[in-house]
Amino acid sequence: MQHHRAPRWLAGTGPLGGNLQTIWPALYSRARADKQSDAVSYQRARWDTPDGDFIDIDRWSAPQAQGHEPLLVLFHGLEGSSQSHYARAFAHWAHDQGWSYVVPHFRGCSGEPNRAPRTYHSGDHAEIDWVLRRLASQHAGPVLAVGISLGGNALLRWAQEAASQATQVVRAVVAVSSPLDLAAAGHALGQGFNRHVYTRMFLNSMKPKALTKLQRFPGLFDGSALRAARDLYAYDNAFTAPLHGFANTEDYWARCSAKPGLSAMRDVPALVLNARNDPFVPAHSLPLPTEVGSAVTLWQPAQGGHVGFAVGAFPGHVADLPDAVGRWLTQHL
Repeated sequence: MQHHRAPRWLAGTGPLGGNLQTIWPALYSRARADKQSDAVSYQRARWDTPDGDFIDIDRWSAPQAQGHEPLLVLFHGLEGSSQSHYARAFAHWAHDQGWSYVVPHFRGCSGEPNRAPRTYHSGDHAEIDWVLRRLASQHAGPVLAVGISLGGNALLRWAQEAASQATQVVRAVVAVSSPLDLAAAGHALGQGFNRHVYTRMFLNSMKPKALTKLQRFPGLFDGSALRAARDLYAYDNAFTAPLHGFANTEDYWARCSAKPGLSAMRDVPALVLNARNDPFVPAHSLPLPTEVGSAVTLWQPAQGGHVGFAVGAFPGHVADLPDAVGRWLTQHL
């Protein structure tokens, strides 16, 4: 995957290639390399959180699973779910290996509004700590974790906060297409095509959820400022930052970015995968080998888009992503 190249029919240079390799796989590529059904039959469980809220956990275990097999935990991206194209691709890979597979939904992402005022954010390491420790306590086999985009940044922040204790919970972690420098990614998403397509898509999902929360908790945040938000900077300033104890967007982005903490990571093995043509994550913001600790492996292929990495004949499939990541994880069992 560190040498990934897009198929000829999906190739393109500059922003065009990055956007094509982001949008097409998410909408049209298959989750499997073969032509079998992409469907995944999850079993859902609801966990009550310590603060009186809940999260929904979707699990898919191989038929031969006995509880001692590896458990792969996937933390989805912004407004993602267990049905996101990448989540289904990882589900099929884990199933084929005989592993158990779990997708914990961030609050409000499982199809039902959460109870509490808080929601989720890019540095939500406390929530990830609670989820991973509970899963590890329930599973006899080794636990490995993958985070996609926002979920990957939050997972790395957890590994940084947990430090040596992380190795007591998981064998290794992977962050795919994660915005490690939230300010760089946030500003990139606020400009040009990104603003009109990706940012609009995210806000069309997030703003109604936030306004529903405001109806349940009057005065929780400035509703006028949220309604006026046209980019993630303004949205985070009106909603994410005040709800989660940050002074403003700058404070939130600075404190939650995983990039500054990569240099100190020397405990749990961590793979950080970013395509250099990712429209969400500017290449200039990616970490250099000299900026990461000894536990960190960097894969930075020239192509792939944002959580794209499609291969094969038209319309392509995204199974190479979990296959490459899974083989790296297997080395750490």
